[in-house]
Amino acid sequence: MSEQNEYRFQVNLSGMINILSNHLYSSPKVYLREPLQNATDAITARNKAEPASKGQVTVEIAGEGSNRTMTIEDNGIGLTEEDIHRFLAMIGHSSKVGEDFLATESSFIGRFGIGLLSCFMVSEEIIVLTQSAQGGPSMEWRGKPDGTYTIRKLDTRLSTGTRVYLRCKPGCESYFEPETVKELLFYYGALLPYPVSLRTSGGQEVVNSFRPVWIEEPELARGNRQEVLAFGQRLLGERFQDFIPLRTSNGRTGGIAFILPHTVNLNAKRAHRVYLKQMLVSDQADNILPEWAFFVKCLIWTDELQPTASREHFYEDERLQEVRNELGQAIRDELMRMGEYEPDRLQHMIGLHVLSMKALAAEDMDFLSVIYRWLVFESTYGERTLGEPLSEERKLYYTLSVDEYRQIAHVAAAQSQLVLNGGYIYNAEPLEALAFLKPELELERLVPEDVSLAFTDLAPDEKNRYYEAIRLADATLQSFKCQVQMKRFKPSELPALYTLSKESSALRSIEKAKESSPDLLAAVLGNLGVGLNESAYSTLYFNLDNPMVQRVFSSAHPEMLPTAVEVLYTNALMMGHYPMTRQELHAMNKGVVRFIEWGLTAINKNGGTSG
Repeated sequence: MSEQNEYRFQVNLSGMINILSNHLYSSPKVYLREPLQNATDAITARNKAEPASKGQVTVEIAGEGSNRTMTIEDNGIGLTEEDIHRFLAMIGHSSKVGEDFLATESSFIGRFGIGLLSCFMVSEEIIVLTQSAQGGPSMEWRGKPDGTYTIRKLDTRLSTGTRVYLRCKPGCESYFEPETVKELLFYYGALLPYPVSLRTSGGQEVVNSFRPVWIEEPELARGNRQEVLAFGQRLLGERFQDFIPLRTSNGRTGGIAFILPHTVNLNAKRAHRVYLKQMLVSDQADNILPEWAFFVKCLIWTDELQPTASREHFYEDERLQEVRNELGQAIRDELMRMGEYEPDRLQHMIGLHVLSMKALAAEDMDFLSVIYRWLVFESTYGERTLGEPLSEERKLYYTLSVDEYRQIAHVAAAQSQLVLNGGYIYNAEPLEALAFLKPELELERLVPEDVSLAFTDLAPDEKNRYYEAIRLADATLQSFKCQVQMKRFKPSELPALYTLSKESSALRSIEKAKESSPDLLAAVLGNLGVGLNESAYSTLYFNLDNPMVQRVFSSAHPEMLPTAVEVLYTNALMMGHYPMTRQELHAMNKGVVRFIEWGLTAINKNGGTSG
């Protein structure tokens, strides 16, 4: 057997720091978050061992410009020499791993090794002075970005806790500015349950002096409305007018869902602010709420979710799914309560965020049954809420696509049919659900061929008079798989209406796709359309109430009529927003050119036009 040698990976620490600053973390500003999180873990650990201890963190800035230094001091549990080797010198080691009381508590955030490295983004050296609550000597640790560090025992005994010293690296002066540090301390530590102070030459200030009582019990937010709205504005940067308290069943995740005061684009980025163990993890969390809840911006605090390595997002695991569902249910429950006790408040919210409400209603029948009267739809009578036509006790129709709606809207409106456009996103689902849920509403789907049922047939003498012209028009459109009928219908301004069955719609889509597909795919699409060819006929209805149609079909000129029929056919396609095939585009262009030529010929015969 050949000899096998074992080697260790060689880690380039300066290269790792570059990776941290350019790839793992979103910004160098996390340099302050990491020691603040470590301080939080240390304070939590000491409080577990000594419940009477009162935690605090003090950040001090001294000097000016590139000579500035920063000290982050906590009175937490401190580190022994063994702890220093395990947590500061072993990159990637977690404070959650181990057997001692510092490492076993699930209430800790920390991953000391990789987290402390972020300080090298702004400082050429990190100095840590620490005194463990377990006793022993005070210790000093000095680390450099080249991967070297020193440890020494101090002759004097420090107070229990840890001090981290950072010296400003050239080019990083902005991160040591007092106002910047103050904002970052509040940004990351606004919800911490102990004071975080900033000390400068101008004095000392507690950055997080106000911690709301409703952080522990979100339900209390209802009685502190103005305070909640002001707090949300400071943290989230928007002036809100309403909110919904959030809490999961186990109480380990809570928050405030602020109702956005403006309509939100469906594709707008979701950006909620989430605190883990009372420290900010992310202000861009986009997977903490269900997709339909894009009308809120949230402050959320939790102690049960698992952060990623950067601690700026959460792992998509089973627990996150459960939390997401429960927070969504809390929003549902509040909206249902509004529907019963505060309908005006809910109606205002629906008016601002109708898309989100429709998305929720599409998957929640109970919610739909409460709010359907206030849902707004485009209709043949303008924008209407469902409650308006329902109060008139009239039958409602709806389409499942925008194209279907456009094809029939003008005809249906002229015949006093109220049709709702179900083609836009989140429109069709609640309409179909309502048709099933509440049959008494008389809500029925309408397709283009149904509109033709309201057309008036020609009188017998009219049928005879136009028989030859209709036969010629029908023959003209055979190559387009379209048959011709002559009717009378409103509005009279509409010369023709194109309708197609499901089969002809499918064939039309296949034919259109074949034109832009490679030969092999076109052959496959052609085979798909073979079975549809026999039955896939569309219908073009000519309107005898239209004066132009009367003139065209009355003259029945054997040369002009086919061209006029093709032009009216392609015009009906455009009116119905159908994409045209190359054959149809060619027919339209040829017809337009021929009519121009005929017009010019007529002008020349008449000796030109008068000035």
